Amino acid sequence: MASNRIGRINEEIQRELASLLRTVKDPRLQGGLMTITHVDTTSDLRYAKIYISALNKEQEGEMMKGLRSAAGYLRRELGAALRLRYTPELQFEADDSIQQGAHILEMLRDPAVVKPANPANAHIVLEDEE
Repeated sequence: MASNRIGRINEEIQRELASLLRTVKDPRLQGGLMTITHVDTTSDLRYAKIYISALNKEQEGEMMKGLRSAAGYLRRELGAALRLRYTPELQFEADDSIQQGAHILEMLRDPAVVKPANPANAHIVLEDEE
């Protein structure tokens, strides 16, 4: 029962932070696109790890510094929006799972890496390979 509550709180934190990130005035966060991929809150609601994936990997370091700098503002605004007894302390982590997924898809589409399961189907051309 408690894990279901934590899951709902994680989703709500993710949704609120996604909208709050647009209001941050830090210039390190203005230039690039980022996505909140996952939120993991402790069971006592004291800490929340926010996993961030940046579109531009060169700017990721600066974005993470900007997020850590804005953590106090984001926590205050999150506390006003969520009305929890404790507003969790926000800890931002870089997440490269989207980039890893894209790499795996690229490898799966490479005919030198992945051979057809059935040689009789080797003549079939997929839509995106035309």
